[in-house]
Amino acid sequence: MTSVVGADADSDGRNVSDVVGVLVLGACAGWPLISAAGRDGRPEGVLLAVLAVAAGYAAGRMSGALLPVAAPCAGALAGLGRACALPQTAPGAQVTTPLGQAGAVAALLALATGGACCAAWATPVPALRRGLRLLAAGIALSGAVLGSAAGCVASTAVLLCSLAAGRIRHRSAGVAGLALAAAVVTGTVLAVAANVLPAGLVSALEGPLDARRVRLWRDALLLARRNTALGVGPGRFGEVGGAASDALAPDGKPHSALLQQAAEQGLVGGLLLAAAFCWLLYALWRSPRTTPVALTAGAALTALAVLAAVGDALSFTTVPAGAGLLAGLATARPWATAAPGG
Repeated sequence: MTSVVGADADSDGRNVSDVVGVLVLGACAGWPLISAAGRDGRPEGVLLAVLAVAAGYAAGRMSGALLPVAAPCAGALAGLGRACALPQTAPGAQVTTPLGQAGAVAALLALATGGACCAAWATPVPALRRGLRLLAAGIALSGAVLGSAAGCVASTAVLLCSLAAGRIRHRSAGVAGLALAAAVVTGTVLAVAANVLPAGLVSALEGPLDARRVRLWRDALLLARRNTALGVGPGRFGEVGGAASDALAPDGKPHSALLQQAAEQGLVGGLLLAAAFCWLLYALWRSPRTTPVALTAGAALTALAVLAAVGDALSFTTVPAGAGLLAGLATARPWATAAPGG
């Protein structure tokens, strides 16, 4: 009887997380249309990103149920291949300056490492587990080969978090730690943009962050403050972002997902982006998979959140699709363990 009750509780929790996901993604798709109305906004990019997350999540749930080991392994190899196919960054790129394509490369490497580590935790075969962890280590090292210092650091952090996840008994503590890490980075970005940090600390951060990026962030925050309700419209930062944006951001982006959302879609847009990340962590918390698998995926998604907070990773459709895929794989119940009462 206890196992049946426990299974029912897990099923209810999964249903709640699925409903929350539908509501959050629906709001993320609907709000850009509202923000764009009457402003010449271009919501297509945001809609494509939301569709990529939803499609990736659905594909991950299905493939993860059928092939709990092979599917994340294949996803890891695909992510690595896609990262190698993107235009390469210059050797010695700064760890904290993933501008443009460099941010996408770093994000794909972090997600690929997470996929390999999830596959390692999912297999009961010790030799295969060691091989998959070697694959994850190889993906992390490939960041150095590709000239992506940010990708190397992010992937290494995911690998270390995955190894540590095997010693964590309470999943809630791990999820809370990941949420706190993302919140600290996000708060720091906002503090830098608002210029409220001590002068010495700002100077120390502007070095690795690059003064150009900081000026773009401040432009974005200024736009967000002036257009709190609806923003300036999706895709319009480059048009109304001021002289700094014209000179420093030829791609029309402030190179921070949160600040871009806030500037282009107002306060609600920024909150919806945060809500999407919180939903993914909640889904992993309620996941029927083992704690190491859930926390490994959470570490990879948190690494992506950090990269997106200081870079432009989410502007590349492959990245949100990969994030959705990894989250789906880590929340799928393998059919072999989905029997009633088990």
